[in-house]
Amino acid sequence: MSFRKRDLVLLTTGATLGITLAFGQMVFADKPAKPDLPLEELRAFSEIFGRIKSNYVEPVEDKELLQNAIRGMLSGLDPHSTYLDLKDFKELREGTTGEFGGLGIEVTMEDGFVKVVSPIDDTPAAEAGVLAGDLIIRLDDTPVKGLDLSEAVNIMRGKPDSKLLLTIIRDGEDKPLKIELTRAIIKVKSVKQRLLEPGYGYVRISTFASRTGSSLKEAISALKVENDGPLAGLVLDLRNNPGGLLDAAVEVSDTFISKGLIVYTEGRVKDSNQKFNAKPYDFIKGAPLVVLVNGGSASASEIVAGALQDHDRAVIIGTKTFGKGSVQTVMPLTNETAVKMTTARYYTPSGRSIQAEGIVPDIELEAVKITTREAASITALREQDLTKHLEQTGSKEVENTTEEEDSTVDEIDTTPLAVKDYALSEALNLLKGLHILSAKK
Repeated sequence: MSFRKRDLVLLTTGATLGITLAFGQMVFADKPAKPDLPLEELRAFSEIFGRIKSNYVEPVEDKELLQNAIRGMLSGLDPHSTYLDLKDFKELREGTTGEFGGLGIEVTMEDGFVKVVSPIDDTPAAEAGVLAGDLIIRLDDTPVKGLDLSEAVNIMRGKPDSKLLLTIIRDGEDKPLKIELTRAIIKVKSVKQRLLEPGYGYVRISTFASRTGSSLKEAISALKVENDGPLAGLVLDLRNNPGGLLDAAVEVSDTFISKGLIVYTEGRVKDSNQKFNAKPYDFIKGAPLVVLVNGGSASASEIVAGALQDHDRAVIIGTKTFGKGSVQTVMPLTNETAVKMTTARYYTPSGRSIQAEGIVPDIELEAVKITTREAASITALREQDLTKHLEQTGSKEVENTTEEEDSTVDEIDTTPLAVKDYALSEALNLLKGLHILSAKK
């Protein structure tokens, strides 16, 4: 995608509090032609400007009035377009380091309130129990209603170790929740991995940053080494992943797709029309792949899920995704100001736009919580308990050599996976079924 020099391409849902903001490559474009000016409307604007200057109850600086006018123009377009003044632009540029005080949540505006798109792994918000879909109605003693997104974000950002009390409305709760967070320096590891069982790997991607694609390949390689051989299947967890770099989303998709279109973008500017195609190599060589998504999976996450779904390369399970199918570009105006504006839509390989629709999983899972059943006080009757049952023959008894001292070994967490993470347990069961089926074929 090409725009003016130093323009930066974004693929996130809204404002990111305390994580690396996602930028694309620096690009060039021809100087845009000047549009025809609506003279009547500009006369009305000038008239209103003059009346505010002369009649408003308090004096107002010209700069403040003009900045408010620009903010109004952009915020009236969509929730993701905004004007960045000196402070906003500075925070945006600092955000590329991912090392400033924040909460670790991706937010947007909905009905005048701040809506949590997703909490980020290993951040104050995630650890305190903030959930995707929560509506923040109060920040300490300040009501959110009436604030714009940048004003709310400025309140939420702050020095590390400082505290902030969120008042939240959550579906299923009878009254607002109060959650106190302690701001922290946020350093997010975008890719984590572990073996679920011998042969079956798990990779979690929390954000799409510049090194996410290479980190994913390193994680898969590490799983192969730990497994002492190729994987029989892999779970890719994109739950509560708010997005990030377009290039990273393409690289992650390309890890599992060996040919064809991954995603394409379309906008009014000719150079914004781009197509991204896969390179001929599948990093897990056709092994079954299951992708976990939910309502906090947005933007770049939806590109990956949509590409893998359209290519029949993975089974998508979970709940419907967030539904952000647009691309933002940060266009510096001066050294102190910039405009972040929606410039394109993106489409899955089959031509689907997920804007306001989201990715519908192949298998939808209810948001349920599994608990273990208490052991029965009476043991179920078995064959060996029946009177005059036939004795076992053809097998040799094995002497039990376990000593009592073995009970002193460190306890291992025996909590079933279904209790700890129901959706992940279902993904693993599906992987096993797909592997068995492919082996039989």
